[in-house]
Amino acid sequence: MVVAKAREFDIIVYGATGFTGRLVAEYLAAHYASRPDAPKWAMAGRSADKLAEVRALVGAPEDTPLVVADASDPASLDAMAARAQVVLTTVGPYQLYGRDLVAACVKAGTAYADLCGEPGWMREMIDEQEAAAKASGARITFSCGFDSIPFDLGVLFLQAEAVRRHGQPAPRVKGRVRKMAGGASGGTIASLTETLKAIAKKPSLALLLKSSFALTPGFEGPSQPTGLVPEYDSATGTWTAPFVMAPINTKNVHRTNFLLGHPWGADLVYDEMVMTTIGDAGKAMAEAMAKANPFDPSIKPGDGPSKEERENGFYDILFIGEYEDGTTIRASVQGDRDPGYGSTSKMLAETGIALLANKGPGGIWTPGALLGDALIERLTANAGLTFRLEE
Repeated sequence: MVVAKAREFDIIVYGATGFTGRLVAEYLAAHYASRPDAPKWAMAGRSADKLAEVRALVGAPEDTPLVVADASDPASLDAMAARAQVVLTTVGPYQLYGRDLVAACVKAGTAYADLCGEPGWMREMIDEQEAAAKASGARITFSCGFDSIPFDLGVLFLQAEAVRRHGQPAPRVKGRVRKMAGGASGGTIASLTETLKAIAKKPSLALLLKSSFALTPGFEGPSQPTGLVPEYDSATGTWTAPFVMAPINTKNVHRTNFLLGHPWGADLVYDEMVMTTIGDAGKAMAEAMAKANPFDPSIKPGDGPSKEERENGFYDILFIGEYEDGTTIRASVQGDRDPGYGSTSKMLAETGIALLANKGPGGIWTPGALLGDALIERLTANAGLTFRLEE
């Protein structure tokens, strides 16, 4: 393990001049600048002038340090990683701009958190960097935004109560998006575009991405629902439609179970769908949603909704645990901002604080496996998320 020297910064927000990175910086400035336990943090990006503009725009203290680093300059990433305990990065698509930063953090033994929803690249990083991260003590934590924290931690929360109530985890869990206002970010759309390009270049990648166990090397669990077609769900009494984030979220839930030693069972079956409504109207709505393009191609990385739109956004996700004898248990996760920006930026920032406060072994992690209940507590206390059981 790398023996870390005293670091200049607790947290560096890399990509602070981008839309989501700016929101992360704004959150840290608003919520932690005046606290006695405030982390020492810095803003990083390609241009010192633009960083200075954003620092003023988000109301960060004038002495908030600025760090110039560029994804096209690996030496600058190495230097940045060596200065911080934690690097938070919003610079995606990660398959284009993330590889050298992960390598830099692994080499420096620096904790890392991102918003990645690109399972093909994540698997490459697991294969390439996990052994080195374990050796250096670097905690590399992917998917620390809407994909996939509410789902990853939602299943963790549900299963903990399932064990308390029934003595064993639920072997079948359904994630159902009950309500949501606010769409995907421009970065998410760009990431999907790059993933499709990667599949065109390497068709075998499609087979990997099709598997719910793409992020559990050496382990393949039972057959999982595809979630690709509308269906009636007797557990909710509604029709359900495919959920665009399910292909990444389901993989992360299974990776959390895998990393923790399968406390939810090696036979866990998990899927995610969007609830519509009852009867023929619900069926028609589900079928229309299945055919619709969930992404607006006009939204580009760096674009985003207004403050009012972010604050009016929300999400409500239901989790249902089912046992073979018909017993069920239900829990939900709600967020008080739009999922793609407002809530995501708060989740990434609080993941950074949690990485400072909660130590653990190096490796390539999910938020649920590494931070678990500690992160749930932080998100509930500070970031507008609610985790609750439903009777």
